[in-house]
Amino acid sequence: MFLSTHRTLVTRAAVVALAASLFAGSAVAQDDKVVATLNGEEITEADIAMAQQELGQQFAQLPEDQRRAAALSAIIDVRVFADAAEEQGLHENEEFKNRIEFLRQRALHSAYIEQSVMNEITDEAVRARYDKQISEMKPVEEVRARHILVETEEEAKEVIKQLDDGGDFAEIAKEKSKDGAAAEGGDLGYFTKGRMVPEFEEAAFGLEAGSYSKEPVKTQFGFHVIKVEDKRNQQPPAFEQVQNQFRSVVFRDLYVEQLAKLRGDANVEIEDEALKGQVDTLLRQQLGQAEPEAEGEKAE
Repeated sequence: MFLSTHRTLVTRAAVVALAASLFAGSAVAQDDKVVATLNGEEITEADIAMAQQELGQQFAQLPEDQRRAAALSAIIDVRVFADAAEEQGLHENEEFKNRIEFLRQRALHSAYIEQSVMNEITDEAVRARYDKQISEMKPVEEVRARHILVETEEEAKEVIKQLDDGGDFAEIAKEKSKDGAAAEGGDLGYFTKGRMVPEFEEAAFGLEAGSYSKEPVKTQFGFHVIKVEDKRNQQPPAFEQVQNQFRSVVFRDLYVEQLAKLRGDANVEIEDEALKGQVDTLLRQQLGQAEPEAEGEKAE
């Protein structure tokens, strides 16, 4: 239940995550140490760090000790091609200027996210978001059960008789069960409602902790004898297990807050009504807002 609720939070933020992933990145420390020169133009450690950040996926398959050299080689390649392009006047092309402007805006977006969102994500904020999620959880019952699966009702009744005579459930499961969990004494671990077939689930949740089914339970798999070892409310994962996921949730919350403010202050006019509707829908998805009701639905 807890993980399902958390997945809903993350799913709702999918468009936000996509937008942010295009632009956001960790700041590259500035280092002016000159590593090389190309036609008299300096290449610094900061340039190499930037190349490694921007082209990291291309270097992912390389050994760590080769990535720095690969980044420097890439810088050299890019710059010699750039020089050749300028010699041909390609930098005066209108399409090129538009692309540069878009890249400038992306870089500014990244800088703003770094300053106004990433710097606000503290360990305290992440813990508080986790605690809030825990406090809002509704109790969900789960059971820890074992079972012995056999092919016929007669075999299941014989198992129940052995148990009535004091037989050990786990040992009988290892000896007679046809299920994959037989080697573990039929142990299925903890599970909540909705995880098992209905007949098995109804029987398991109807038993008290420490008791076993007195009649065979028939399912599509055969006949089961079920023992419930424990009943409890489902335990949430420890903070340490999910803190990275909640750091993403805090990022989403802060990003959406900034997005709502900036988009709200902006004057956006879209002439094509169909396109406007699609853009508005995407914005509502980003902000986690419900779709507006149609006129007919309001009247009802």
